[in-house]
Amino acid sequence: MENYLEALRTALQNGEDAVLAAVIGSAGSAPRGPGAQMLITPKRVCGTIGGGVMEHKAEQLAREVLAEKRSRTQLFPLHPDGEGGLGAVCGGDVTVRFQYLPAQDTAVRAAAEGAVALLASGEKSWMFLNLTAENEGGLSVYGVQRGVCGAPVPKQALERLGALPAQIESEGSTYFVQPLVRGGRVYIFGGGHVAQALVPVLSSVDFRCVVLEDRAEFCNPALFPGAEEVRLIDMKRIGDFVQVGPEDFICIMTRGHADDFTSEVFALRTPARYIGLMGSRTKVAFVHEKLREAGFTDADLARVTTPIGLDIQSETPAEIAVSIAAQLICVRAQSDRQSQA
Repeated sequence: MENYLEALRTALQNGEDAVLAAVIGSAGSAPRGPGAQMLITPKRVCGTIGGGVMEHKAEQLAREVLAEKRSRTQLFPLHPDGEGGLGAVCGGDVTVRFQYLPAQDTAVRAAAEGAVALLASGEKSWMFLNLTAENEGGLSVYGVQRGVCGAPVPKQALERLGALPAQIESEGSTYFVQPLVRGGRVYIFGGGHVAQALVPVLSSVDFRCVVLEDRAEFCNPALFPGAEEVRLIDMKRIGDFVQVGPEDFICIMTRGHADDFTSEVFALRTPARYIGLMGSRTKVAFVHEKLREAGFTDADLARVTTPIGLDIQSETPAEIAVSIAAQLICVRAQSDRQSQA
């Protein structure tokens, strides 16, 4: 997401109009669901809404929107036969909004600037496309602290924000709303080889990572590309350095059972939605026995996912990182859907 928003800001600063092509609805088998976005400017294309023949056609339509200076919404039937089909065999339908964003629109420029700033700060936020707007930009972003940047958004719409992309009707307009920066961070205890492989994978799929280490030599941000923060902490006073909320994830991968035990004691006293522990069965059994002796119940220990990650027969740090990232994606998606139910 960050790349195409940076590209949007740059294009607007250079006086170039742009089109944001966003999937706002899908049915059946489709390559991407609501929220997938692609930016088209006179000079470049950034992002993807699914690839293939549909994306090629979408790029052509976006250039028509640039020429006409008018937004539109287009249904793409992904069937091999039938009227209006693209010859694709996916078997579904995708609805794409082509939002025209004129460079001279001060609200559009403010929204683009705000979006980049919100991404940089990690503030929980959402993007709004006004589906009723045609010639004007109809782009806004909202951060829980920063407020609205860009075109005004009705208060009623702000009160109906959720974890998944959705269409919201308010005061005679229809808005497509999607999270810009998701709530929750991944707190990674330990900065070893797996953590170093894990952070760039997680950050590439919009997780905000904070690495926690008590060894100064492992608190080098250069070791963790994409990390929001790398903190040097005292393992005996973790609570002085970290506050974990119900939207947060915890991954424990320290250098030994003593730090695993301390980290897990801290984690089990938080409302974190996920706690994962890396280690051999022998080490995990040893740590959990110590936790039982400390008063934790089997119900408490059931909150801990161990071994951490999906079972994909991973062995190397890079493979383990992929397995953990896949599990966190699954947990996040399930939590988001439950919150919308």
